[in-house]
Amino acid sequence: RAGDRARPGTLAVSIPGETMGRIGRTGNGPILCVGDVMLDRFVDGDVERISPEGPIPVFRISGERCMLGGAGNVVRNLAALGAETRFAGVVGDDETGREILRLLADEEAVVPDIVVVGGRDTTIKTRFVAAGQQMLRADRETVASVAPDIARRLCSAALAHLPECAAVLFSDYGKGVLGRRLIAEITQAAGALGKPVIVDPKGSDYSIYRGADLATPNRRELSEATRMAVGDEEGIVAAAQVLRRDTGIAAILVTRGAEGMTLVDADGTRHFPAEAREVFDVSGAGDTVAAALAVGLSCGMDMADAARLANAAAGVVVAKAGTATVTYGELMQALHRIDLLAGTGKILDRDAAAARTASWRRRGFRVGFANGCFDLLHPGHVALLAQARAACDRLVVAVNTDASVARLKGPGRPVHALEARQTVLASLATVDMVVPFGEDTPLALIGELLPDVLVKGADHAPGTVVGADLVTGRGGRLLIADHIGGHSTTATVARIADGERRHRTG
Repeated sequence: RAGDRARPGTLAVSIPGETMGRIGRTGNGPILCVGDVMLDRFVDGDVERISPEGPIPVFRISGERCMLGGAGNVVRNLAALGAETRFAGVVGDDETGREILRLLADEEAVVPDIVVVGGRDTTIKTRFVAAGQQMLRADRETVASVAPDIARRLCSAALAHLPECAAVLFSDYGKGVLGRRLIAEITQAAGALGKPVIVDPKGSDYSIYRGADLATPNRRELSEATRMAVGDEEGIVAAAQVLRRDTGIAAILVTRGAEGMTLVDADGTRHFPAEAREVFDVSGAGDTVAAALAVGLSCGMDMADAARLANAAAGVVVAKAGTATVTYGELMQALHRIDLLAGTGKILDRDAAAARTASWRRRGFRVGFANGCFDLLHPGHVALLAQARAACDRLVVAVNTDASVARLKGPGRPVHALEARQTVLASLATVDMVVPFGEDTPLALIGELLPDVLVKGADHAPGTVVGADLVTGRGGRLLIADHIGGHSTTATVARIADGERRHRTG
């Protein structure tokens, strides 16, 4: 639902091997974040000896630092990604709460609406770190539902911000801020206004998030919420489907650590391998995922592209120490790096292509197929491939080998060798796979790959399209793409040759 409701953003970037997504530095309005804010305190030091008083290490303190944690870390990530934020939460009337208010005041892109509650301990998590590793974590907090009058004040503040916001993000750490009634009122109001709702959940009762567009449990949280085994991929998918059915949450994105993420929604199941090159610290990675999802959905991405964005963001943040954030620039660099790797991985031989398309079909993707010489790529080709990709989830482009182009087009063709033509096609965001074929027609390759959508240009009559009966006979469809006139490789080559003749005789 969120992909249909969100408005387009301002800055287009390529999500490798997939559709174009949009990330807006200003987006379509702020993101409303509601949740449990806390303070993360890091005490740095060294351990060089064991205490003579007992078998415990002596921790010599060298420095301390504090930063926003919990929902506060979500807000920090939103700001780092260029999103403005309206933040509603609760702190106690204590020094920790006052430190949180000071830190929030330093975030220029954040408008805080924080309720100060007397007699409530603001959550603070103190981590003792030596040689880059945590040795001990000590927590001080109040874990209790806020009083009804506080909940009403918090809800009123959130609802007042909602009309100007592009998305809602609940960051639930189970400290008592997010009660059932508050969540329900904000979710219902967001739905009425067409705003996507994202939940970073806690606890075992996900019915409190009913009506949300997306929830992001990790593997353990998914198991606790469903009481199902999630030891393998099939178990994760089954549990996520049960969670969707029982709670009315539209989509479940399961974060799986080193194994990546799994998205289960009305469109099926998609798996995203982890993008991290190295893992240093997973603290706060869930906050980064939730923030990136909110930014993606608020800027018009569909669920799958928002998940890819979040996956790339998680790959960056786990390589940092502490509850870190991902900046807009870092995320762009990560996406470009993935794009380069994905481009080189798109060109496959026939056996590998058959294996990959079979894997795509098992995961519920509709596979499209287009073919041609693609000798001099022109706007007509680009338009055809864009129409083809819009009709499927994964697009395979079959390219004639040099020998087959020469047989079809005559001596002097192709202008560009097969390797060059494949490389150019693989660089396009609309193309997911490139595979060569040496026959005069792609009939045999179509029979091997068994696509769901067969695409040809408007210069082909439906009854003359090679392989159409194989595709439609399996329940697939034939798509005759709209023609973009004025572009022809053969005509371009002829004009170049004519120009050269005139130059020689002139």
